[in-house]
Amino acid sequence: MNKILGVIAEYNPFHNGHLYHLTESKKFVEADYTVGVISGNFVQRGDTSLVDKWSKAEMAIRNGVDLVIELPTLYSISSAENFAEGSIKILNSLNIVDCVSFGCELADLNILNECAKVLYEEPKEFVSLLNHELGKGFSFPKARENALLIYLNDIRKYANVLSSPNNILAIEYLKALMKYNSPIAPIGIKRNKTNYDSTEIVDGFASATAIRQIACTNDVWSLREVMPKSSFDIMYDCLKAGKTVNNLNKFEREIIYLFRRMTLFEIAQLPDVSEGLEYAIKNAANSCNTIDDFINIIKSKRYTTTRLKRIMVYALLGITEKDLQLSRKISPYIRVLGFNEKGKELLSGISNANPKLEIVTSVKKFMESSAPRNLKTMLQKDIFATDIYTLGYQDDSCSGLDYTHPIVTVE
Repeated sequence: MNKILGVIAEYNPFHNGHLYHLTESKKFVEADYTVGVISGNFVQRGDTSLVDKWSKAEMAIRNGVDLVIELPTLYSISSAENFAEGSIKILNSLNIVDCVSFGCELADLNILNECAKVLYEEPKEFVSLLNHELGKGFSFPKARENALLIYLNDIRKYANVLSSPNNILAIEYLKALMKYNSPIAPIGIKRNKTNYDSTEIVDGFASATAIRQIACTNDVWSLREVMPKSSFDIMYDCLKAGKTVNNLNKFEREIIYLFRRMTLFEIAQLPDVSEGLEYAIKNAANSCNTIDDFINIIKSKRYTTTRLKRIMVYALLGITEKDLQLSRKISPYIRVLGFNEKGKELLSGISNANPKLEIVTSVKKFMESSAPRNLKTMLQKDIFATDIYTLGYQDDSCSGLDYTHPIVTVE
């Protein structure tokens, strides 16, 4: 019987650490097929992807993923909880995935599961502790970390578990598996050599953060040491063609313009805007013209840089809290970005086993079909996100790529 592995990633861009994770996961599961769910042109911590989603799909396929599915924008740019839930809903809906693998800083999955269980069940004592910590003015992530440590009453065992972005996402994946009573088995692969936001190169490994920083310099050739050759070649071609978007700063004037144009009511409708934050956003936008200054004016113990960057992406893409509520209520479509021969077989099997599953291989056909309106609304956000993303290119910033770009196929 075939073993099918699911992986959830951003691949921004695909590097040796990702290859290590993928190889170890496939080996552990003895996988016959691998399905990857990846974020698109905007990513979870409120930023742009360095290269476009089709380039990321090709990197993944050339390094061992058989079928690549896009995580819709409404999930890919939101909180870790919604990012994880969207990803797990997609893998669940395929009805064929045996295991899901994710990277984390912790080798012991039991500890992550214990944390996930508390956060999923939300016992009264924990909720009371959380509210108490929020009352001290902490951001939600920090308040939750503090409350969890107090509730679990073992600082030595659980210290720093919730301070790592990869651990946070891992816990959210485990929570989502519990919430949807999923039969998919979780696998955690410990991160190798470098930390999430490290800027160092260690024994051929570097974080995606470091790679993105170096890609913006004249030292791009040094990245051949930390990326598979196929990934480096794809990224280098994008750099040469002027088709990379280094970070959200590419859109800083547009973002400041939007906040100056929007009313306080409109800003308040953006996700993550609460407790009068719209006033601080409006005042900051009216008194600066760079993203860095904007963040420095507002950020505090309660309002983290990541939260503010997400809000900027929401404004840039016209995404409201109502849109995110929609994403939480529905099961997303399966947007195919690319596949190899094995992935083609897998896609055929998925279609046959799930005839009612909404699989998008042609955006035009899907948008003209009788598919549910909610799914078309969600896909329209992906289309618009690509149209905005390409404005960050140096040249050839055309729109409509979701209609015209072919599915990536690798022999």
